[in-house]
This record gives sequence, structure tokens and C-alpha cells, in this order.
Amino acid sequence: MYDSDRTAVVVVDMQNGFCHPDGSLYAPASEEAIGPVSTLVDRAHDAGARVVYTRDVHPPEQFDGNHYYDEFDRWGEHVVEGTWETELVNELDVREDDHVVTKHTYDAFYRTELEGWLNAHGVRDLLICGTLANVCVLHTAGSAGLRDFRPILVTDALGYIKEGHKEYAVDHADWLFGETTTLDDVTFDRVT
Repeated sequence: MYDSDRTAVVVVDMQNGFCHPDGSLYAPASEEAIGPVSTLVDRAHDAGARVVYTRDVHPPEQFDGNHYYDEFDRWGEHVVEGTWETELVNELDVREDDHVVTKHTYDAFYRTELEGWLNAHGVRDLLICGTLANVCVLHTAGSAGLRDFRPILVTDALGYIKEGHKEYAVDHADWLFGETTTLDDVTFDRVT
């Protein structure tokens, strides 16, 4: 059972570019994760827990002149700023009091306001879901752990390209810096 006052559901990158068949980095398992992620978000809303959405957004010139780090070189152009791909999927119930973080790397804490926002709201435990399990989810969860948050991956609410990628992310998180759970085991201490 999770304390509604100290817990946030962190929904990682459930965007058209990853979850919609017309997205440039579409993965069927990311689309399949929409239902479980929506269920988790609904539970959090019902309990009065915080909900955070991350959006991966790349300005067209972001990687120009970089020495090494270039996601466009690795993945091709994706979720380019100002495009439909950057929008969260329509199936998610994004409310006015939810927090949306725009990030430009795999890690939702890197050069964003996320850590300060969580601290300002007394959040210590993070139920992390979304996509991709072994990329942005794993890097965000690891970064959370290093910042003394308690990262918990919700294993049946994760998108991935290959099943083995998800298994790796879940095993690695559980072994090194976090915890794992399933949607059935997520309950909150109160319902509003």
C-alpha cells in the first residue's frame, strides 16, 4: 500500500511518437501499455496521489555540433519539438493539476524541474510506468534512486521494443536501485 501524500505515479513518454502506429518510433508493446498506464493513473487520481507525465521533446537543432550524444543519429528524427509526435496519447486522463515535465534526454531528471517539484510536494515514492522500459524508464528510475527517491517499476505497465529489453530493465532496476511491482499490487492508503 502506498501513501497518497508521499507517492507520485510517473508516466514516462506515453506519446504519439512511441505509442501510435503512425509514430516514428512506434512499438506495439508501447501501445499495449496505454490501458495499464491509464488504470494506474486513474487509481492515483482517485486516491489523491500526484501524477507526473514526462514528454520527450527534441528541438530540431538539439544535437547539432555535439561531440558524441546524438539521439537522431542513433534513432532517427523523433518527437521533434512542435510536432504531433510530442503530444501525450489521447487515451490518458491528463488533468490540470497533473505535472508535465518536458525532457530532452532519456533521464527525466536531467536539466528539468522534476526533482524540485517532487521535493516541493513532499513526494518520496515514485511508481514508474511508461515507455521504453530499458531506455527512458530505466534511466529515469535510476536517476530517481540516486536522488534518494524510492523508484518502483510497475512491470505490467511498461512499453518496450523486445520482451528481453523489458526483462532486462525490470531485473536491473530490482537488483541495483529500485523495486518492482505489478498493477494488481498497487493500492493507495485512501480514496478521495
